[in-house]
Amino acid sequence: MRVVSGKWKGRQLKAVPGMNTRPTTDKVKESVFNMIGPYFDGGLALDLFGGSGSLGIEALSRGVDKVIFVDKDGKAIQTIKQNIETFQVGEHVEVYRNDAVRALNALKKREIKFDLILLDPPYKKHNLEELIHKISEFDLLEQNGLIMAEHSNEVELPEILGAFQRTRKEVYGLTVISVYHHSSGEKGGE
Repeated sequence: MRVVSGKWKGRQLKAVPGMNTRPTTDKVKESVFNMIGPYFDGGLALDLFGGSGSLGIEALSRGVDKVIFVDKDGKAIQTIKQNIETFQVGEHVEVYRNDAVRALNALKKREIKFDLILLDPPYKKHNLEELIHKISEFDLLEQNGLIMAEHSNEVELPEILGAFQRTRKEVYGLTVISVYHHSSGEKGGE
């Protein structure tokens, strides 16, 4: 596992030990960021199922200013912290061990809005529709922001979820990437 592009291109990332996480392959990660970026002019990102931190660190490498990482698994949190230390980006990140729904509730209280929200939950335990509805209800996405949801090809997400509309869907074998924007807003970069 490595950083695909940006200022840390080619640098290795530690993976979460054990079999509880399913890291996004470098090939899919590259395709994802080519769809949603490929580069960013600042902004705030949320990596809600941080795992190793691979997606959030990729976003930082490609120009995002700050990433908030959330994961409920202790080994994942330790791995994120190790990767953050390796890349020396401590001042550009926040890391929380929490359940996704509780994390969204906490972010709502802080009145934070994100430019990029990365959702890559475990395939068997996903609740993407509920999470995207909560993001909409809590108004956590900037008007020109986007949500990237990675899910199994067995999951069919609706085209409209809350205030968001799916603007892109790509299939990579067993993996599907769905990209959502505000349905009434500009679709920045498209």
